[in-house]
Amino acid sequence: MTGEAGHRAAHRVVVIGVGNEFRRDDGIGPEVLSRLREHLGAGPDAEAETVVQLVHSDGEPAGIVEAWTGASLAVVVDAVVADPPAPGRLHRLATGQGATGHGATGHGGPAGPREVSSHGLGLGEAIGLAEALGRMPDHLVIHAVEAADTGHGIGLTPAVSAAAGGLTAAVLRDVRAALGSGSVRSAP
Repeated sequence: MTGEAGHRAAHRVVVIGVGNEFRRDDGIGPEVLSRLREHLGAGPDAEAETVVQLVHSDGEPAGIVEAWTGASLAVVVDAVVADPPAPGRLHRLATGQGATGHGATGHGGPAGPREVSSHGLGLGEAIGLAEALGRMPDHLVIHAVEAADTGHGIGLTPAVSAAAGGLTAAVLRDVRAALGSGSVRSAP
């Protein structure tokens, strides 16, 4: 990218937590955002910091695309349903500039266990829409945890709750690696 759009993308990092905290393990996205807010508090030198935008999404594809448009790095955190299931198992998938993500999200691609979002429409549709509109981030990293229960209810199941700390740490590693040295804080 060049010009103003390229300048914005070079400095924009967004973490999108997908899910509904009233649907058990589907609440992992909002849970990770909450934990990230604790880790990315405002530091003493706000001028020198890079701000990471934390966005909660219900999984609606157009909203996800809007959140990551213009980003140099978008990190998406979501619950997935896998067959065969292994609740709490973590997955990390990454795409680079110009890469397509359909195979990376379990919506087609290499043979193996099929994973799908815990939402009716999801990340695969968001990636397809963004590709069609030319609104993919420069780099996309997807962090997913296999869910045990996405039915109505509050609170993560024990397996997914136990994975939340490792998932948050993995997201932080990706954000810090993309930004290099310097302090990082979340947007207010």
